[in-house]
Amino acid sequence: MPEMNSIERVMCALQRKEPDRVPHFEWMVDQHVREALRPDAKDALEFYDQMDWDAVIADTVYKKERVGENRWLSEWGFVTQDTAEEHGIEVESPIKTMADFKRYTPPDPCAPGRYTAIEAAVEKYGKRRAVVVHLNDVFTLPRYLMGMQELLMAIVTEPDLVKALINLSVDVNLKLAHEVADRGVKIIYTGDDYAYNKGPLMSPKHFRELFYPGLKRVVQGFKELGLYVIKHTDGNIWPIIDMIVDSGIDCLDPIDPQGGMDLADVKAKYGDRVALKGNVDCAHLLSFGTEEEVQEATKLALKQGMPGGGFILSSSNSIHSAVKPENYAVMVQTVKEYGSYE
Repeated sequence: MPEMNSIERVMCALQRKEPDRVPHFEWMVDQHVREALRPDAKDALEFYDQMDWDAVIADTVYKKERVGENRWLSEWGFVTQDTAEEHGIEVESPIKTMADFKRYTPPDPCAPGRYTAIEAAVEKYGKRRAVVVHLNDVFTLPRYLMGMQELLMAIVTEPDLVKALINLSVDVNLKLAHEVADRGVKIIYTGDDYAYNKGPLMSPKHFRELFYPGLKRVVQGFKELGLYVIKHTDGNIWPIIDMIVDSGIDCLDPIDPQGGMDLADVKAKYGDRVALKGNVDCAHLLSFGTEEEVQEATKLALKQGMPGGGFILSSSNSIHSAVKPENYAVMVQTVKEYGSYE
């Protein structure tokens, strides 16, 4: 098969076809890992390029201001606390009641500077690598705006408030997606996690009644803009996977092994409808395993995911701070050595 460039390779996989080889990219690589493997990379995008990823990841830009020691107030009105990872966790949220919601105004999708990082990625790398932009669908913004515990309680006690937050999230992300598409981006991924290791964060009934309509609306809106959609969600999503696939996504990520998601099973049941991305274990194997174990696990993921095409090899979430840099390097090298289609 003729050698493809990175853009062709990723697009081919998202179309559920066989490229020349399995593409690889991650959602995030911790700074410590980046510095260990590519100390001369000036930023994350340069690291992606030096590691020869098939895609680079870009984000919209939101301002934040310090409001305490290691605490930051975002434009969205929620406060995050720094953690050992590069992303914080929300600790204060602006919406508790429907009255709060009615007074709330989200950040302007067209504010100056909102797309500078995306524009820079397209300008510098867009002719050589696929540019993937992180947006959201129906869970992350409601979680940020209410707080996780409050949102999960409101699913039962205040479903109308939850629906209002979901609709706000859909409306805002469709506006963002329009701007992203106008800047030449063809692929977005949504990072909203619906589950933990034992199952979804809400019942399948509540997911279908509250979240599924919004998920269908936002995914179809993305598709109408000509965007490919990679849907990320960790955890055990077996009870709701049919709804996720039925929403019209192009690719499902990361087929979380810690959540009991078996790549071979998902491939057999849904591989004719969606591409798959995953799923080398980053919780234990990439953090504590040997290089030999990582190589074997990567080869197994390739064996399970490659048949018929439609597969992107990556970790089971991201390359976080506990991942051994040498293990990640072995995973990348193994994809290139064993991921070719003949």
